[in-house]
Order: sequence, then C-alpha cells, then structure tokens
Amino acid sequence: MEFRQANRMKRTLTIGYSPCPNDTFIFYALVHGRVRVPGIEFRERLEDVETLNSLALDGTLDITKISYHAFGHLRAQYALLRSGSALGRGCGPLVVARPGTSLPDLRQGVVAIPGRLTTAALLLRLYDPAVANLAVMSFDRIMETVSGGQAAAGLIIHESRFTYPRYGLEKLLDLGEWWERTFKVPIPLGGILGRRSLGRETLLEVEAGIRESLLYARSHTTEVVDYCRQHSQEMDEEVMKSHIELYVNDFSLDLGREGFAAVQRLFTEAEARGIVPRSGKELLAGDEK
Repeated sequence: MEFRQANRMKRTLTIGYSPCPNDTFIFYALVHGRVRVPGIEFRERLEDVETLNSLALDGTLDITKISYHAFGHLRAQYALLRSGSALGRGCGPLVVARPGTSLPDLRQGVVAIPGRLTTAALLLRLYDPAVANLAVMSFDRIMETVSGGQAAAGLIIHESRFTYPRYGLEKLLDLGEWWERTFKVPIPLGGILGRRSLGRETLLEVEAGIRESLLYARSHTTEVVDYCRQHSQEMDEEVMKSHIELYVNDFSLDLGREGFAAVQRLFTEAEARGIVPRSGKELLAGDEK
C-alpha cells in the first residue's frame, strides 16, 4: 500500500478495538505491519466496546472502535472513518428472556444491557422509552444473569446472538429487524473514529490503511483467523467464523451512501428524543475543512 505523504517524523498513534473476531479480523494486518501507513506506527489497545466508549469520552485514544450511540456524544472531538464499521442487515441486538416472558414484562422487570452507551441500549430506548429499569454489565454475563433469574430479560450483542439457546433463553425481539422495518436503512452498530486534531490528511491515510488491512484479511484468511482465535477466549470455532461473516461486510470496507444515510438516520432519531446532543460538525473525516 502506497500513500503520497510529505516527509514527517514517524509517530505512534493509539488504536483501540475489541477482542471480538470482527475487529481482530479487520485490524490484524494494520497492527502487525502487513500493511503500512508511512510515517505512522500503531499501538493497539484491546478492550470491550463499553470500555472503548469510556476511553473515547476521556479522549484517551487517537483512533478507536466506538458504538454509534457513543459517537453521538463525541462529534466535537472525533470524526468518522469510512472503513472499519460494523453495520448491516440481520445483525442487530436481540432481547432474550426465559420462556413465558412477554414484551410488556420488560417495563416492570430488570433488563440487563451491555453498556449505557452501546448502540443496543440506544435502540432499546428508541423502541420503548418506558423500559427504564436497566442493569449494566459485561455483555458476556448477560445470558447467565437472565437464565439465573437475576434479570427479566437481556439485551445481547456480538456472538451471543448465536449462543443464547444454550442458556434456555428465547428471543423476544430483534431490534435490528425492528429498526430496518421502521426506518428502511441498515442498522449501524459500531464505527471507527479518529481524533479531529490529527488533521484531515492523517485521518484519510488511516482510513485507507484500515481498508487495506481488511482486504489483506480477506486474502490471507488462515493467517488472520489464527490471530482472531487468540483473542476469542473460548468461543466455538464455528461461532467465531459466523461472527466474522455476519459483522464484516462491504460496509466495513466503505460505508458508502447507504451506510452513511443509516448513521445520519440514527442520529436524527436520537437527537429528536433528546438522547444525544445536536451537533453541527461534519460526521466524516473526509468532509473536514
């Protein structure tokens, strides 16, 4: 990969992403030097998505994976890169519960959620603002909590959508299906942000590097999946591959018009309900003046 770039001192940028297979698949080549952005080295930090949301709110990371919900609160400091997003169809968060639970029960019982600034939590608020008794916990604890009766229902993300039946749980609601049916656009889950202070040129170079990293992963799958497996904890091999197939798609290469329209619609709905503040900033790094 080649870039036209003025001579500059080599610098290190911090880059945060989750240990989930879709992120490790996308970023492997970039952080392991298989593709390079001249003049820039990357120091990765792997954290769960809600921790990444918090780090971005503190301005800790130069480049970071983020929940689109959290991005709604960060538009003054960060710009969106076109590559690296988790956005698509049939990939939204699910509300699951023990058999016999109904949707009206959510308004009275505790609902376990994977973080207040996750896009899953935003979608739940858009669906029904009256579901307000929420318990925040790590996404990988939610199914066990619901199965054990400590919560009436759980809002699940990531690979949990493949494994919840193992806990004796049933799907009450697919928030992705609801979003797609209601607003006629794909569901934007997570994006890649860059600090605006890095400047437009640098952000676009990083954006191109992420795109090249994903293209490398697609042509060197065995090598990259080995790295994904190292960080997928005890995830079943088939679940890991299904996770990558679901969350890594053409929108991950480039949001395009359709993907960008979906992000705009999410913010329009969230702003109208006072969930995120309004912002006059351009969303995309390439639109920076």
